[in-house]
Amino acid sequence: MAELLSNQVLWTAVLASFIAQVLKLLIYYAVEREWQWERFVETGEMPSSHAATVSALATGVGITEGWGSAYFAIAAVLAFIVMYDATGIRRAAGMHAQLLNDLVEELQELRKQGPKPEPLKELLGHTYLEVAVGAIIGAMFAWISFLVV
Repeated sequence: MAELLSNQVLWTAVLASFIAQVLKLLIYYAVEREWQWERFVETGEMPSSHAATVSALATGVGITEGWGSAYFAIAAVLAFIVMYDATGIRRAAGMHAQLLNDLVEELQELRKQGPKPEPLKELLGHTYLEVAVGAIIGAMFAWISFLVV
C-alpha cells in the first residue's frame, strides 16, 4: 500500500485531472457568472481533463523511465489514442446527442402528452483546442511535480 501511495507518476496524473476539472468550474463561472457544480464530474468543455491526465502520465513516465523507454512509448501511444478519441468519436457522439435531443423536443411539441424521455448527454467530447489546453496543463503539471519533489 505504501508503494501505491508513493507512486508519483500515478498521483501526478490524478492531480492533473483534478486541476483540469477545477479549472472547468472556474472557467464556467467566469463566463456564465454562476456555479454549476456538476461540471466537476462531467466530460467535455475546456480544458480536457482526459488530455491533462494522459499527458501528465506520459510526461511523468518520460521523466522517470526515460524518453526512449518502452514504458514512455506505451504511455505516449495511450495518450494519443485518448486525445484522438476525445476530439473525434466522443465529440461526434455529443453532436449526435444534440440533434436527437432537438428531434425529441420537436416530437414532444407535436404530441404534448405521454412520457418525456430524458435528454441525452451532449457534452461528451472536446474541440482540438480543449484537448491541446488539457495536454499542456498535464505536461506542465508533471514537470512541476517532478522538479519540486
